[in-house]
Order: sequence, then C-alpha cells, then structure tokens
Amino acid sequence: MTTTTAPHKKTYNLFNEVCGFVDDVASYIDIHPGLLAQIKQTNSIYKMHFPLRRDDGSYETIEAYRIQHSHHKTPVKGGIRFSTHVTESEVAGLAALMTYKCAIVNVPFGGAKGGIKIRKSDYSEREIEKITRRYAFELIKKNCLGPALDVPAPDYGTGAREMAWIADTYAAFYPNSVNANACVTGKPQSQSGVRGRTEATGLGVFYGLREATGIAEDMKKLGLTTGLAGKKVIVQGLGNVGYWAAKFLQDDGAVITGIAEYEGGIFDPNGLDVEEVLKHRQETGSILDFKRAQNVKHSADLLEYECDILVPAALENQITRQNAANIKAKIIGEAANGPVTADAARILADKGVFVLPDLYLNAGGVTVSYFEWLKNLSRVSFGKMGKRYEKIKYQEIIDAIESAANIRLPEEQKRKIVHGAEERDIVYSGLEETMVVAYHNIRNTMLEKKVPNLRQAAFVSAVNKIAISYMDLGIFP
Repeated sequence: MTTTTAPHKKTYNLFNEVCGFVDDVASYIDIHPGLLAQIKQTNSIYKMHFPLRRDDGSYETIEAYRIQHSHHKTPVKGGIRFSTHVTESEVAGLAALMTYKCAIVNVPFGGAKGGIKIRKSDYSEREIEKITRRYAFELIKKNCLGPALDVPAPDYGTGAREMAWIADTYAAFYPNSVNANACVTGKPQSQSGVRGRTEATGLGVFYGLREATGIAEDMKKLGLTTGLAGKKVIVQGLGNVGYWAAKFLQDDGAVITGIAEYEGGIFDPNGLDVEEVLKHRQETGSILDFKRAQNVKHSADLLEYECDILVPAALENQITRQNAANIKAKIIGEAANGPVTADAARILADKGVFVLPDLYLNAGGVTVSYFEWLKNLSRVSFGKMGKRYEKIKYQEIIDAIESAANIRLPEEQKRKIVHGAEERDIVYSGLEETMVVAYHNIRNTMLEKKVPNLRQAAFVSAVNKIAISYMDLGIFP
C-alpha cells in the first residue's frame, strides 16, 4: 500500500526572513564573519504575561513582548503594536528591521520592537489603558524603558493616546526626571509631541516614491515617464500610513485607482478621492460601496490589479510566492514592514519589478520620532527661537527689493516669502532631506557595488554602517 504525504508548508518567520536578506548580501560586505553573525542576532528578548481585570470582573492573562535587537547605538527604538498576530518571531523580525532602518537614514538608535497580543476592538477604552500602563510598568521593572535606554513609538493598533499613557506611567515612577517625556515618541502635541509625527511615515513614503520616479534613467527601463503625475496607484491599507501616503501621492498628481482594507477593496480606474473614501468609511464602517467604485470581495485580489505603483501599507507577508507572479505593478513601495517575503522578492526581481524596500521607504516614522526625542531632551519647540527673527529679516529684504526696483510684489507672494519656519516646516524639511539623501546613497551603493536591487543595496549600506560602529568600539577587528 502506497501512502502519500502532503507537501510541507513553509512556515513564515519574519526574523528568519530578515536574517536571510542579510545573508544574501554577505558577499558584497567585507567584514569579519563573527561580526556579521553578531549584527544579525537579537540582543535581548523580554516575554511577559500579566493579568487584566476586565470591566465585567473577569480576569484574563495578557501576552506581550519587548525585543531589543541591537545595542550598537543607544537608546534602542521601535514601535509597539496591538495585534492577535503578535509572536516572538514577528516582533524579533520587526526589531531587526528597525536596526537596519535607523542605519539607512543615519538616525542614532539601535532597533527594538514591542507587541501585545490582543484584538484591540475586543476591549473597552478603560481596559486598553490598563493594558498599556501595565505593559509600561513591566518594561520599567526590567529597565527596558527610558530616554537613554529604550524609546517606544506607535505601531499597528496604537497611537498618540497609548504613547501618552506610557509617558505618564514613566513620569509617575521618575517624578524628578526632567527628560521623562523623551521615554516615548508619537505623543499628542499637548503632551510634548512634535508636529508632523502623525503623517510622518506616509509622508516619508511619498518623498521616497517621488525621488525614485524622478530619475529618468530608471523610469525609462520600466517604460514609465518621470514624476508621480498621472501614475496609477493602488494602496493596501487605509490606516495612518496608507491614508497619508495616498493623500500626499494624490496631491502630487498620482491617481489612486484602488484601496484595499480587511473588509475588501474598491477600484475605480478614473481615480478615488482619498479623503472622501476615509469619510465614507468613518460614516459606514467600511470602504465598500463607495460611490461608483467597483467592490473587490477579497482585498488580496486588488494587489494583482493593473497599476503603475503598488503601495502595501498594512501588515507583513502580503506578497508571497503564491501571488508574486500575478503582480502587475511596475513599482512596489513597501510602506508596511515586511510586506514582501524573500521568496516573493526573488520572483519580483525576475519580473523586473522595481521595489523600494521597507527598511528605507517607511523610515519616515522613526526619523520624525528622532526629531521628537531631540525636542523632548532640549525641551524647546523647533522654530520657537528663530521664527520671528527670520520673519523680520525676510520682510526687510522684501522692503529693500521693492524700494530699489520701485515695484510692489503681490501680497500672496510676499506672504509666502515672509514666513518664519514653524515646527511643522522644520520637521517636513528635515524628513525630506533625510529621505532624499538616503535614497541616493542606496542607489549609488547599488550601482557602485553592482548589487542587483535596491533592497540588497539597502542592507549592504545598513550593515556596513553598523559594522563600523562595532569596529570603532574595538569589539571586532
């Protein structure tokens, strides 16, 4: 009697995927094998369980993690997510991506990540606050929270409210710390947050795609014109990152033809108004049945629709070996962490798809978090010291030009010129500079070292920078 066994299904492990990406570029990096092994490995893993007394009086045990991947620079930095998909390997993989991400954009942090295994919608606001504060308490007990140690931020399922609770909990334990607010970023503006942090990741996605599509040589290979104007874009995820990325892309002339969410997707070849879609979802609880748009039953199907740019802005493991061959986009902008698996990345490379990797493209969040951290340590808002001085000087220049040339400039033009930089202006400018410089550094690495694609070039650049930090410490030759 002959028996057959079903083929083994490959288990997805984000941490192993990230390590695999590093292994793939080892031949392009001239460092000691022992140092490369150290760079890949996770420094510390803290898994915790704590009780929650629910509003109805029952008790539940909550599972949570905080993983610090690299201490080559401190503090370590990384978001906290609330999701039922949270696992040790997922959090470790996200922490590793944070290490390489910070190196790519020259932000002086090591990588970390946190996760609480819950479905947020199953809990009341009071219960979420109790979970968040207890999680912060557990981190404080283990010396895993603090401005010079470990600085969390929002991630999937968390936002400014949760960050404010964490900062308040930390301040209660350290009432004499003048830098207490710097223990976490992504806080509300009223609680020492920074203007521009909410839209930072999506804005960074926009800057990266704008820069990539602005290089004629690269676009010609894809059969595309330069610039974002007129390019058809499909966005997966209308959360914070997806919404802002879509909005900025649309404002620059791109046509958002499709939007996918967990309940399904919508498609309109003539374009969707992003703000109207968001308003529709807030009113109805779904993006489906939006005006004249076509409903797409399974959101994953929308990934395979025709478009110029596909922006996966939801969770990891979305484009896999099962659907990669069906992807029709010419450019993929990884706004989420790990949306394209290693197997899928190889298939897309063979197809000639131009992929902007997550460890570069969604670094806008950590970049602006860095700005917020600096603001909290200095305890002064960006632009506060110089705004009025700049405004006065610009006005004097305009007055001198008008007097010397005997002309009157239009009032609207003068208003735009005579404008001292506010905090949001400085944050946007700093983020744009960071994303533009990082993109060209990655692209130059790809060309100079003859690395096959941007993802591998990004890992080469990141690992080299981290290796230099270790060697400067004298730990490795």
